[in-house]
Amino acid sequence: MALQAKHIQPVIMSAVMAGLMTGFVTWLNLGVTADFLSRWLHAFALSWPVACAAAFLAIPVSVRLTGKILAYLNRPQGG
Repeated sequence: MALQAKHIQPVIMSAVMAGLMTGFVTWLNLGVTADFLSRWLHAFALSWPVACAAAFLAIPVSVRLTGKILAYLNRPQGG
């Protein structure tokens, strides 16, 4: 099986989101401390696999829901 965008995109997206969110929440909770980087990296290492699994589950759902919303919004108006 060749890798496709649908296999790589959720991994990259989850890495970016997990990095931003764990960095932000670590900063909110601790501020910038001497051990900020090590605490951030620890939180990131724990959260990225969870975020990646969630992305693989959420992307197909969000694509279908987006299609339904767009179909509803773009439906012909009776009148």
